[in-house]
Amino acid sequence: METRNTEEIVLEGKKNGMVVLIGSILLYILAIALVVWGASLLEAGRHGAFPLVVGILWLCVGWILWMGLKVLKPQEALVLTLFGKYIGTLKGEGFYFVNPFCSAVNPAAGTAPSTGSTSSIGSSLKAVASGGMNPITTDEMRAVLERRSKLSLKVMTLDNNKQKINDCLGNPVEIGIVVIWRVVNTAKAVFNVDNYVEFLSIQTDSALRNIVRMYPYDVAPNVDTTGDGVADEGSLRGSSEVVAERIRQEIQQKVDMAGLEILEARITYLAYAPEIAAVMLQRQQASAIIDARKMIVDGAVGMVEMALDRLSQNEVVTLDEERKAAMVSNLLVVLCGNKDAQPIVNSGSLY
Repeated sequence: METRNTEEIVLEGKKNGMVVLIGSILLYILAIALVVWGASLLEAGRHGAFPLVVGILWLCVGWILWMGLKVLKPQEALVLTLFGKYIGTLKGEGFYFVNPFCSAVNPAAGTAPSTGSTSSIGSSLKAVASGGMNPITTDEMRAVLERRSKLSLKVMTLDNNKQKINDCLGNPVEIGIVVIWRVVNTAKAVFNVDNYVEFLSIQTDSALRNIVRMYPYDVAPNVDTTGDGVADEGSLRGSSEVVAERIRQEIQQKVDMAGLEILEARITYLAYAPEIAAVMLQRQQASAIIDARKMIVDGAVGMVEMALDRLSQNEVVTLDEERKAAMVSNLLVVLCGNKDAQPIVNSGSLY
């Protein structure tokens, strides 16, 4: 996928908003004085048209300078365009003044997941437009639009919904992840993709599916999860840290073009799909029972060997092969049985 390489231009030396604000207010005061002076000159029959016209003109157009005043809080940015051309980005807290005809661009204003407030902004504007809410004032509308146009540079969280994906053995599993991310290149985020938040969400789903399909849910024989041609013991359940790191790297490769940095990815939910969960639980129980039985048998055989060796070394009793077989059988039954042994006292001969 080829995209235009958009270089970010950070505008420096623009923190002069307070100077422009105070200067424009003083000019308004001067314009009012000129209007009053010009009007008094005209009443006196003198030539006062020029100061009167200058004062009225400034009163009519002086407010345009205020459109270039921008206030940014920490970890906020404004991407500015002038008649469709990208001219730069404002970063860092401060009171800025830029070309009044610049416009701020943020295509993901209604979907930013940082606090959820931007989504409510869009719904509020729709409700106002449809008549479902009381009309808001011009200042409130301007504040809403400014909030929508600002990009957040804070570290944000994308909590992806649980997905049903088949692992490398074809078993359906449900898995959910959380992605920690932030915007590092505002120009790429705004101009290279239509909506960088939705783009991140879609690429996260794709990367999650690509990586999960390489692993079994639990350790399985003859499965290569690293791609080196050698079977290993990688699994979703036992190698969650490795899987999460591979998911993070996969997402990072896909969202580089959008100017995003993926700081961390973590698996938050992992389970078999409901349709096979009960069967897989029985399989795990059966595997655990088999492993336990193997351990019990190995221990029982060792104890029988030790008993026969001790009896032979100490010459406690001399046993022929038939009696050894009977003794081994009895000991194995006692040691491997599920219930306590019930001893039987033999008062006669074994034969």
